[in-house]
Amino acid sequence: MALTPLGLRFAGRLWPCTIGRGGVSTRKREGDGATPAGIHAITGCLYRPDRTVRPVPWAVPIRPGDLWSDDPTHADYNLMVRSPYPHSHERLRRADPLYDLVLLTDWNWPQAVRGRGSAIFLHRWRRPGFPTEGCIAFAPDDLHSIVRRITPATRLIVPATMSRT
Repeated sequence: MALTPLGLRFAGRLWPCTIGRGGVSTRKREGDGATPAGIHAITGCLYRPDRTVRPVPWAVPIRPGDLWSDDPTHADYNLMVRSPYPHSHERLRRADPLYDLVLLTDWNWPQAVRGRGSAIFLHRWRRPGFPTEGCIAFAPDDLHSIVRRITPATRLIVPATMSRT
């Protein structure tokens, strides 16, 4: 998978996408809203079983109480955690549909460098052109199509010169 100014190139076609409000960065930091430049592996898939069927056999269901730690001062930084969790985190089981299907990348994982930025997900967009907090977002049908085509060798390539679409 390679990102271009028009979207993500994968499996012989261009998939429209949006990136972080901070654009693309080679110096990603927690909270900067940027999408990190580089070559990233796809390390997992999460889905809401109450809203969608398991998209691939290796997808893991998002349960009530599943969170993602984004607290760089805590040992669980950039890991999935469970509630109750008193440190800064993001809810994976959201009221909106943005995380009904999520691809996880290896950005700053598995040994997270504190402050370098927590999870970069591939997920559903709010609407075309609406920026993310650093993740890469797609139309829902496109995201489902992409997930079904992912292999262990799939890499996400984010060029440092990419602009927001």
